[in-house]
Amino acid sequence: MNRGDNIRRELQITADGSHTLFLPEMNEHYHSINGAVQESLHVFIEAGLRHLKKNSIRILEIGFGTGLNAFLTLQETFANSSLKIDYYSIERFPLDEELVKQLNYAESQTDLFLSLHDAKWGVLEEITDRFSLFKIQGDSNSCELPDGIDLVYFDAFAPDKQPEMWNQDIFNKLYSKTNGNGLLATYCAKGTVRRMIKEAGYSVERIPGPPGKREMLRAQKIS
Repeated sequence: MNRGDNIRRELQITADGSHTLFLPEMNEHYHSINGAVQESLHVFIEAGLRHLKKNSIRILEIGFGTGLNAFLTLQETFANSSLKIDYYSIERFPLDEELVKQLNYAESQTDLFLSLHDAKWGVLEEITDRFSLFKIQGDSNSCELPDGIDLVYFDAFAPDKQPEMWNQDIFNKLYSKTNGNGLLATYCAKGTVRRMIKEAGYSVERIPGPPGKREMLRAQKIS
């Protein structure tokens, strides 16, 4: 898989000691500078995954990025022995292997973290007996999305930095792929985004955001 995209990324430490990547050309970070791990745990694990009342879950992530959300989700299966997850993630520009190895999320689980990045693209790979990963390289606006999604992690760059990722068509498509009572979680709480998600058919609520953000959005497809 060719990962060369000529995008300059700078490794930085956030307020909770965990890494993020900074894109100088976009003046944008991959995660909150107030804490990368804190943000992912709050937005996607606590407000998303732990809010679902089922044990067999299919997740779709928009923006694999550093693999942090996938790794934290995998760790949830260790904390809950009844949890089984099929995790689908879309990424247009995968990270270079050497940069991945510098990320400090894994501590004693480095091999497990790297296995997420080493997994083949376009194939459902069993990372553990209760966590499988299917990585899709492409643009979420045009690539084929899986059916039967229970939870969407919408983690694209901010709308003012990457407006093409936040549009009515993508939210309509996500809604059509989401199971009844399925959820969508995103760190973004902009009114325009909330209205697009609602227009797609979801019931949308503003809830408290992670450190540094007053609010985030959680949406549900009411069956």
